[in-house]
Amino acid sequence: MEKLLFDTHCHLSNDMYPIDEAFLQELQASQVKYVVDIGTDLNDSRLTAANAQKYDFVYATAGFWPGNTTGVTEDDMAAIGALLQQPKVVAMGEIGLDYHYEDTDKEAQQYWFRKGLELAILLKKPVCIHSRDADDDTMRILKESGIFSQKRYDDFPPREDGSPDARVLLHSFSGSAELARQYVKLGADISISGPVTYKNARKAVQVVAETELSRLTAETDAPYLTPVPFRGTPNKSVYVAYTVQKIAEIKGISFEEAARATLANGCRFFGIENK
Repeated sequence: MEKLLFDTHCHLSNDMYPIDEAFLQELQASQVKYVVDIGTDLNDSRLTAANAQKYDFVYATAGFWPGNTTGVTEDDMAAIGALLQQPKVVAMGEIGLDYHYEDTDKEAQQYWFRKGLELAILLKKPVCIHSRDADDDTMRILKESGIFSQKRYDDFPPREDGSPDARVLLHSFSGSAELARQYVKLGADISISGPVTYKNARKAVQVVAETELSRLTAETDAPYLTPVPFRGTPNKSVYVAYTVQKIAEIKGISFEEAARATLANGCRFFGIENK
């Protein structure tokens, strides 16, 4: 079986989604070629880095999910920086803003979001962005950070069409098609997850329809955001196939074309050689 799928965002260190024998057998029997294990705090990022060293198909990120930023220290961020320089730790993330809950510490989130962006720029690392109910502040801070500056563009090869590549990925994008266009114009990529398969997913469907295929990646966010027909159960990396199938349907292309494109896009974004 040809391996054509890339789950660009999952959480293998989550208690609901352990790397056990059943996981390995299921993945081996699937079309999934690579997964990126996403760090959500310092301890979690250490686990993702270890998973990347242990398994050929796993790559890792290191960062602080915005809900985990209260109490973070400068030493913690320095430790994240050290992890980012380890082999197969391919990006800063996930970092960003999440204003969904009333008790959100927006000040801490914004401070460490800026610090994470500073570190990613310094180390010339791609960045995986989490943004929930915070579109305006996310865009503002990204622009203010210099992540969309000419200096940043110079750190990475331009895309095939000659447009700039900021190596910024909007994870599980939930914004509008117009916001997606703004990000693409700035050199970012858009990651599509399981909710695109839901019956009420008009906004996500429009984003896929109006965004160039070359700017789209596919993810699960496993064990969260499970696609139809498995909604209500823990998500798995193998279920990225259902998101890719939906992308193919929306674009009017074959599953294979959508899979090859999102695989290539993910490899380019993370700097992974597609062997």
